[in-house]
Amino acid sequence: MTLSRRTQADRSAATRAALIAAGRTLFAQHGFAGVGTEAIVREASVSRGALYHQFGDKTELFAAVLDEVEHEIAQELVAAAGTSGDGDFVELMLETFTAWLDACQTPHVQRIVLIDGPSVLGWARWRAICQHHVLGLVEGMLSEGVAAGALTPLPVKPLAHVLLAMADEAALYVDAAPSPAAAQADMVAVVRPLIEALARE
Repeated sequence: MTLSRRTQADRSAATRAALIAAGRTLFAQHGFAGVGTEAIVREASVSRGALYHQFGDKTELFAAVLDEVEHEIAQELVAAAGTSGDGDFVELMLETFTAWLDACQTPHVQRIVLIDGPSVLGWARWRAICQHHVLGLVEGMLSEGVAAGALTPLPVKPLAHVLLAMADEAALYVDAAPSPAAAQADMVAVVRPLIEALARE
């Protein structure tokens, strides 16, 4: 690759990153419907043509923002899983579940992932983006649990889908509660015996 092509690629990547950062800030503050393309390009300090060149339209920019946020959440879940020192399967799953609920309490995750995501992109695409980052993580944890003899040997993929559905609904419940902290404590208390039931003595 020549220097000029590499420089052009670098500029394109920088423009894309600036648009994602601008979209993330504005979508979190005002919601998808409350943000116009003019505000996005002004925040990113790029032209409207750059927005359309990089993403095609505002919806595709939103999809890229959602993908970035979900990637960061997955990294947070991996970090949380690494804190359950003794490797106990139940505690590992609960640490990860609690980290998910904690992440969903941040305003940008609430707005971008839980509120606007399904309505802007449609449920199928929203789900596909979210699962791209988290489903494999959950499947891996379950597979390791089965291999270690800590988890009842159930089919991993459908079990991962069930647990993700539970986690999503739990996040929506906590977010809508008058006291999110109390609701989260209640939800963890409900989920613990369910996870314990999956563990092998």
